[in-house]
Amino acid sequence: MLTVRFFARLRETLDCAALQLPWQEDLTDLRALEALLCERGGETWRQALAEDNVLRAVNQVVVNGNPSLRDGDEVAFFPPVTGG
Repeated sequence: MLTVRFFARLRETLDCAALQLPWQEDLTDLRALEALLCERGGETWRQALAEDNVLRAVNQVVVNGNPSLRDGDEVAFFPPVTGG
């Protein structure tokens, strides 16, 4: 099982806070997961996840590139955090 979480404006845009996805052998990396989410969610999801400034975390560690995924991982998508 993969847990996928969306935060802040992404949560609002996608109208989804979290998903539980059954583990699939073809979900080997973050790009494969994003492709599956876009396929299931349509153009709104594709546009939201394709934004350059969307951050990604795997098991609560911000990642770059295309890390591998394993059964039981938690993946989060969120906009950059700002503060003052």
